[in-house]
Amino acid sequence: MTSSTARLDGLDLARYLALAGMVLVNFRLAMQPATKGPLWLEGLFGFLEGKASATFVVLAGLGVSLATRAQVPVLARIWMLRRALFLLGVGMLNLLIFSADIIHYYAVYFLLAVPLLHARLAVLLAAMSAVALTSWLALLYLDYNQGWNWTALLYTDLWTPTGFMRNLLFNGFHPVLPWLALFLFGMLLARLPLQRAGTQWILLVVGLLMAALASMLARWYQPSGLAWLLGTAPLPPGPFYLLMGMGSASFTIGLCLRVASAWPSGRWHFLLPAGRMTLSLYLAHIVIGMGIMEATGALDGSRSLTDAMLAACAFLTLATLAAWAWSLKLKQGPIEMVMRRLTAVHQRDVTAPG
Repeated sequence: MTSSTARLDGLDLARYLALAGMVLVNFRLAMQPATKGPLWLEGLFGFLEGKASATFVVLAGLGVSLATRAQVPVLARIWMLRRALFLLGVGMLNLLIFSADIIHYYAVYFLLAVPLLHARLAVLLAAMSAVALTSWLALLYLDYNQGWNWTALLYTDLWTPTGFMRNLLFNGFHPVLPWLALFLFGMLLARLPLQRAGTQWILLVVGLLMAALASMLARWYQPSGLAWLLGTAPLPPGPFYLLMGMGSASFTIGLCLRVASAWPSGRWHFLLPAGRMTLSLYLAHIVIGMGIMEATGALDGSRSLTDAMLAACAFLTLATLAAWAWSLKLKQGPIEMVMRRLTAVHQRDVTAPG
């Protein structure tokens, strides 16, 4: 196995772990358990909240940079724009049935990142810092609670033009401010020599230190009047959450790259097909997984946190097996295949007629 292959396998493993974390968090969100679970289970869900989705977004930015690195800039921009439009369509449809959809946000990340695809490192760093700073100022001076019914965790005016844009840019589940910074952080990581063991260890150790620092600072400021803005929870996504998200993503990516390099033929390979079909499986956990739970009455608010855990684990087991079986014939998931066919670019796309 080449170092390049090991690197890609490590990223697919990280995608699988991020997807698994999101399934757990989203099943809990959908079921709204009436009773708490064991302390260790509450701790697990609390730990995963916001970190799995942040890792997912960082991996998206990293993947975009790797996919377009060797492309002619104009072709790369066309590819990005087409993918953004595809994701926007899919995400808007998914938003009709799941208010915490992340895909339509992805579409906007893609659109806003188009000018930065081949930007210099300094420009990318400046853009990421500007997004983070703007987000912090917005949290300080705008009303983050506007549009939210926190008791039911519903966004009351999502389907009005003003409410939709506010949700998309400022105070939704994964708004551009500051989640675009996570996407750009992934694009930064793609500039690193990820195939090197030294880089992998740096990602692992520095990521752990970033996460620990974010947690320590959040505890330090907890007694202050700004505690609600200076926590590590994703709602609202303050600066310490951003630091925690970047640290968690770096640690996960570094760890998975090390696993892929140190144990290239390990049994973890069984997880890779699912890691390559995360878009299909993300939609499946909502349409199929939550659909079944709704049909069986599991979303009536009467279940426990343990029930949410069991439901998520059951879905992940079946999804992993289904992805493995699918991969015996086809390498890409069904939604990924459609997206690739509809968004592929060729030289003729930029060749002037005549």
